[in-house]
Amino acid sequence: MKKFLAILGLAALAIAPVQAQSLFETVHKSATAKVNDPKSSNETIEINQFEVTALNYISTQVQKRALKKDTYFFDSQAVNLKSFVDDFLFYLNKARTVGAQKRNEVIDCYRSASLSNPLFNDSNKERVQCYVNDTKTFTPFSLDTDWEKAYDQATAKIKTILR
Repeated sequence: MKKFLAILGLAALAIAPVQAQSLFETVHKSATAKVNDPKSSNETIEINQFEVTALNYISTQVQKRALKKDTYFFDSQAVNLKSFVDDFLFYLNKARTVGAQKRNEVIDCYRSASLSNPLFNDSNKERVQCYVNDTKTFTPFSLDTDWEKAYDQATAKIKTILR
């Protein structure tokens, strides 16, 4: 019986990373599909292109720096990135009904959260802030962002902005 439980435990551990990794892949594939869908609006394409670019950036930086990151790291970054962007769009839309000042406060809240929580401390600011510096983008965020920390920061601060 102990041998059976040990084998069952090892099988569960072996399956867990595959399921966990699928979160990163699922977010990436979903965003890629929306970018490539001819029925997608320009706004949808741009937002999802940012998500694809941010996920590719994370993956590339981990490989380039030869960092040892587990599936939890990738999944957490992907899920928090998606939540960050979705919440940003939700609160931005909510702020539009209140006024331009609140809208700008929402944008500043999320932009600041992105900029103040770097993940890799990448020195190539031109590359990592290409979306921040683009005044016409729907997603004015840094690619070099720890999305878990940024999401937590923005979530805490947005409640004081939109009471």
